[in-house]
Formats: sequence, structure tokens, C-alpha cells
Amino acid sequence: MMSNYFLSTTPKTKEEEEEYNFICQQHNQLIKTSPKGNGWRVKTLYNYKGFWINPNTLKTNLILHSYFKCQPTDIILASFMKSGTTWLKALMFSTLNRDRYTFSDHHLLRNGPQSTFPFIDCECYPISDFTHLPKPRLFATHFARALLPPCMTSTCKFVYVCRDPKDVLISKWHFMKKLRSTDLPPLTLEKAFSLFCQGVSEYGPFWEHVLSYWKASLESPDKILFLKYEEIMKKPEVVVRKLAEFMGKPFVEDEEEKGVVNEIVKLCSFENLSNLEVNKNGVEKFGKLVEVEKCQFFRKGEIGDWKNYLSKEMKECIDGITHEKLKGSGLVL
Repeated sequence: MMSNYFLSTTPKTKEEEEEYNFICQQHNQLIKTSPKGNGWRVKTLYNYKGFWINPNTLKTNLILHSYFKCQPTDIILASFMKSGTTWLKALMFSTLNRDRYTFSDHHLLRNGPQSTFPFIDCECYPISDFTHLPKPRLFATHFARALLPPCMTSTCKFVYVCRDPKDVLISKWHFMKKLRSTDLPPLTLEKAFSLFCQGVSEYGPFWEHVLSYWKASLESPDKILFLKYEEIMKKPEVVVRKLAEFMGKPFVEDEEEKGVVNEIVKLCSFENLSNLEVNKNGVEKFGKLVEVEKCQFFRKGEIGDWKNYLSKEMKECIDGITHEKLKGSGLVL
């Protein structure tokens, strides 16, 4: 149902072809001149407007700015990598589309959460206008707010989810070392820790990424729903109701009486999704170059898993950076 997001395959006009060629030239120039850092999945990351991204994602960002056409009803799920994106995709999709499926014959019982709506960070030129998607259209991104097209940040609604940076580090390290090119040396925890603390990781620095959405949420709370992974874990029903209200489809009394909220939470739970056969086998494709085994999106989903990996000194180092970076912002992680 939702698999073919990028419908266009070739430039339609001479003007489009010229514009794409210009983007390629701009991309090549940025690759030559941008600051470089060590990647987790690929060899090299590039610092673009203060954030570290891989070369293919950099090109996609340029494409988005040229081609993406926003609609005022669009809702964007934004997050730093390994902060709960898969879970939120399932919750948002199920909440918004709850009148289209029964819980015994649901889309998520046959398809992984990644299939529910497009992840726009993949290279996808010529990008579809996504007019075939039902409104409100849902999209997901890991881009920091400063890297998104102005039409998105000024027009669209955002759901942002953040997570304890120590758990983000561990989850991201496990995820990336599985995807890391075999041509590169293994990514040790010590190396990942060092790079993370320096801010050098895909879409990092972590703290600046979170703050970019946090500050915007304070300025426009009606446009940005800022969530914490740990709070969702503690009170998922409360968050699902918030999501429904924010996305313009609040639960009615009849739905509450029938336990629809609890059914959505149960359907989208880590225990349920991770045990479905569809999420144990096969791969998810992201653009032309990246394939991820579906099971990699369901490792643990726990709070505090960092305690099994980080030393006291590592913990104190990250906590110290977090305190310093977030000081005065009002945000506590």
C-alpha cells in the first residue's frame, strides 16, 4: 500500500535536468570544501551548516530544498537517530489511520513500521511531489531543524522525540556497526564514544540537534509536539492521546469506551512488533544504497541499557556535556 513513495524516475523537462545538474555540481563542491570527520557507517562525514552527514545524505538535503513541495497539513516526525523513530512511526500511523484498519487485520501485522510513511533523508531524485499520499501526509526525518527547507519549518507540524544521550549512543553504536562497510576497521565502543562526545556522528552533534527542535517548540508549541522517549515508555496512553489531538484527530468518547487507545499501544508495543514475523526477516531499503535488516530496528528498546556498556567515567563525561550544552534551555535529559 505505502511502499512506492518516489514515483518520478527521470527529469521531466530540460529545466529540471539543468537544475539537477546544478545540484550535483553544488554537491561536488561541498564534498571538496566542507570539514571532514570520521563516519560510523561510511568512512567520511561532512560538516554542513554545523551538522555531520554522509555524502549521499548531503545530496538528498540539497534535493529536498529544491524539489520538496510542502502542504500546510503535512506532519513531520523528526528525531536524532536511535531515539524512538520506529516506535513513533507505528504510533502516529496507527493513531491517524485507526478508522481504516481493524486490530486483527492491521497494516502493521503484515508490514514493518518503516513502510508506514516516507523517510525523506534518502536520495530520491527526481523526488515525487507525494500528491498520491492521503492528507495529512506523514514524513520522517533525522535532519536537524536548521537543515530543513524553510517551507517545512514555517508551514508543517512536527512531532519530535528525544532520548537520554547515553542510550542513544549505545543504540546507535550497535546499529551502525552492523551497517558499517566491511572495508573499514570495526567501530569500537571507545571510538564511538569519543566521536559522539565530539559531536561527530551521523546527524550530530546530538545536543545541538535536540536543541534545534526544543527551542522551536517553546516558540511554537502549537506547531511542534516535543516528546521524550522515557515519558512515552512510562505513560504511552497519555502520549497517544496527545498525538491524536496534535494531528487533528482526537479520540471521541465512543473510542475511549471501546479501549481504542489501549489497543493502539498494545499493537505498537516493542514486545508485539518485535515478535511479528514480518519484523524478524527481510530488509528495509532506504534509497538506492542502503539496506537494513528489519530485525535491526528491534534490538532492546529499553531505558538505561547504557549501564551495561559505559564506565563511570564515560557516564560522567556525557552527563557533563549534556549539562553544559542544555544549561539555561529549560530542557532536562
